[in-house]
Amino acid sequence: MAGAPLSVVKRAEISARLFDAALQDRDPLLALAAARMRQSVLGAEIEREPERDGPAPEGEGEGPVTWEDMLDTALAFGGGDPFIEGIAEDMLAVQARGVVSGKVYSISQIRAGGADTYKPLEYEGNAYAEVYIEGASAADLNVRVFDSAGRLVCSDTDISAIAYCGWRPAKSEAFTVVVENKGGGGTSYTLITN
Repeated sequence: MAGAPLSVVKRAEISARLFDAALQDRDPLLALAAARMRQSVLGAEIEREPERDGPAPEGEGEGPVTWEDMLDTALAFGGGDPFIEGIAEDMLAVQARGVVSGKVYSISQIRAGGADTYKPLEYEGNAYAEVYIEGASAADLNVRVFDSAGRLVCSDTDISAIAYCGWRPAKSEAFTVVVENKGGGGTSYTLITN
């Protein structure tokens, strides 16, 4: 029995978690699976400047880990295994699938202990809304989403470099997304929305 297809945002989250497991276990198959999921994730990059509660860290922000990065890791962990190399070659030969229109991402930086606020982000009523944050592996990023009246509608505050919120707005309205860095150092992060 097949379930509902995974959203692009959920695929980004799962691919990041799979890749973390691949790095911990030095497992080329997990890295290949993560690369395959990530291959069709990102939509168009947009410039989206948050309101900051302090200065951003110096330097260029790094982008998300790409499927090509994950594939390179799988090959490195595979140690010349022809099976791993064959799958990697097949993945390189396949055109990446397009993403559903409306999926966008932006790359930003946040200082240690900082908060970046994105507003207004318009979401359609009665359509599932998603926000996904992915930072460097040592980061501790949280996300909170507020409706137009300032009420908290979703939050993810666990200790990790990944934060995800999904909710179904009752009506079309603008939402505010707050990204918080609870870690001890500044970091870059990717914000993906639908």
